[in-house]
Amino acid sequence: MSIFDLLNGSKTRLIDPAQALPGRSEYAYPIPAMHAVLGSPIQGPFPADTEQLYLGMGCFWGAERKFWRMPGVLTTAVGYQGGFTPHPTYEEVCTGRTGHAENVLVVYCPEQTSTEEVLRTFWENHDPTTGYRQGNDVGTQYRSAVYCSTPEQLALAQRTAETFGEVLTADGWGPITTEIAMAGDKPFFYAEEFHQQYLHKVPNGYDCHSATGLHLPPVEGEPPLRGV
Repeated sequence: MSIFDLLNGSKTRLIDPAQALPGRSEYAYPIPAMHAVLGSPIQGPFPADTEQLYLGMGCFWGAERKFWRMPGVLTTAVGYQGGFTPHPTYEEVCTGRTGHAENVLVVYCPEQTSTEEVLRTFWENHDPTTGYRQGNDVGTQYRSAVYCSTPEQLALAQRTAETFGEVLTADGWGPITTEIAMAGDKPFFYAEEFHQQYLHKVPNGYDCHSATGLHLPPVEGEPPLRGV
């Protein structure tokens, strides 16, 4: 075990499923019905003309605000995903013993904003090379992740990772550590109401993202939008 692991409670190693906290069969807290900013439902079923992506890029407070500000986004929500403990609490996730990442559900209309544009916001607003940390936030819950709802999303996520990886390498950064997978076997558990749209409720609250400052070039021939 490294000194880094000792100082951070060994939270920089993904837990074995057999060691995960047991969780529970239902939420230990109520889930708000509506988005505090957009006024839209945060739970499905969502309209047929929308798609869903689940994105992990460090602390979900600041990450969620990046997406609710995008044109064409119907709703967003924060939650826990990619781990082993059903219906965890925030306190349980912070122990590193659930295996979950802090993720953002992004529900968007492809006719108004493309999947590529959502992924561009993802890649350009965190550091996807740092493994189980973002900036000073250390632990497996802060890992970079893309969980997709369709095979088309998955293929594009992989292509954008390859393209952005080339940009990173050319600038001297390490390899991308982002997990890219289908969301089917990775249920999304909504976080507590306090965390939903946190930076709307606490405008000067914590927002730490260690972006690289680099940009994702167009992958499908679309010019990138800026200012998100």
